[in-house]
Amino acid sequence: MLTQRQIKILIIDDDEDDYFIISDYLKEISGTRFITGWCNNYASAVKELKSAAHDIYFVDYKLGNNTGLDLLKEATHQQSDPPVILLTGKGNKAIDIEAMKNGATDYVIKSELNSEKLERCIRYSLDRAASLKAIKESENKYRNLFSGSKDALFIADNNLIFKEVNHAACNLFEYNSCELEKMSLYDFIPDAAPRENIKSILDRNNNVFEVEIEIESKQKEKRVCILSVLSESNSSGEHLFHGIIHDITNIKKAEQINLQSARLAANERLVRILAHEIRNPLNNIQLSAENLEIMNEADVTQKGLISIIQRNSIRINQMITDLLESTKTLDLVFEKHSLQDVVDESLSVAGDRIKLQNITLKRIYIPSPLYIFADKSKLQIAFSNILVNAIEAMEKDKGELCVVVNEARDKYRVFIKDNGKGIPKEHLSKIFEPFFTMKKNGLGLGLSAAYGIFQSHKASMHVESDLNNGTTFIMDFNKTTN
Repeated sequence: MLTQRQIKILIIDDDEDDYFIISDYLKEISGTRFITGWCNNYASAVKELKSAAHDIYFVDYKLGNNTGLDLLKEATHQQSDPPVILLTGKGNKAIDIEAMKNGATDYVIKSELNSEKLERCIRYSLDRAASLKAIKESENKYRNLFSGSKDALFIADNNLIFKEVNHAACNLFEYNSCELEKMSLYDFIPDAAPRENIKSILDRNNNVFEVEIEIESKQKEKRVCILSVLSESNSSGEHLFHGIIHDITNIKKAEQINLQSARLAANERLVRILAHEIRNPLNNIQLSAENLEIMNEADVTQKGLISIIQRNSIRINQMITDLLESTKTLDLVFEKHSLQDVVDESLSVAGDRIKLQNITLKRIYIPSPLYIFADKSKLQIAFSNILVNAIEAMEKDKGELCVVVNEARDKYRVFIKDNGKGIPKEHLSKIFEPFFTMKKNGLGLGLSAAYGIFQSHKASMHVESDLNNGTTFIMDFNKTTN
């Protein structure tokens, strides 16, 4: 029996006699108080369903020129939640099936109706409606989690072709959801080795847990991500994969910046210690050379040797000074500048080298100025150091230098790309370290200084290189807020 509570029922029927018959049956049901209402036309019934003011609705199949099925479809369109029971004059299996498809919780044949069947029908419909409501709330909760997640979430088939993606996935891949539903995750993994590794794991019916991969978006932007993929079969037996892609690019960059900062700090301490330790004996050498010069004024041969000692002592002392200067914290004066102008002036500084090497220069700039707060002269030094490295990496008469300034998401970006000899992978992590160089006569301070300047501008800097095919330096600047 129903629990002691109040239930509001609306009977939608254009026949008042049927209303009274059902009302009488309801009065025979003990243990529950029913508040019964009546609606006798289709238009009013639509409004009533839309208001959802009653706990349950009994709807006659025939409602003037319309039918109860029409009303059910209208109720579904209005996303009305209360249970609806269809009343039919006689059993019709096709109508019954259609009614259930359109959201009816139950149907009853008027001629077979009595208080016992009515009580059972109401109890069943209310229980079913409560269950459906709970399921719907649960679905909405997980749908909101799916849609609102900052991680890229997807559901895919056996070939990892996307069937459903969330907003974060669209942002990561830079495609809309309709476009992605024709594509596979494998399309966005540029390296063959991780693709084959993921495929091998899934083919063995295993799940993928936190595998680090590199994703390449529509705009060729590469992001370091952690991938997890779980296999699951739905109620119809279809085998699906549920995936999570967590973008750790910024974490990786932060780790790299912290590591580089620690290296720079360690090198600074080392340089200062070495400078102090070298200058002490160097001063003694210089003083001794001066005394020898006084003592051997008449000896031309000795004087020549003493001159060599003095010149090289001065040279060593100047090198120490230069090294110490390279490790000093920069005094920067920040002003608002157009990023395009800063890059252009850096190209002007490198203009003679570009002409002498007969290098083809291509500029690709976003039309509107991209303003940043920067110390213009220091930033020009940083860009010039990168440009010089690019120029020296290319063959004379064959070099192609491409400089791009554009806007990407929440940052401004500068690309400096050459078609030179490239950098071996084992050296990529070292090129910004002081004193590391692949040049015969280089000191290895140019890129280190550039890195320090970009860091002081709160800009990130990283490099991509393909041996014998060229190198790309990428600098990201924060957007100005005014």
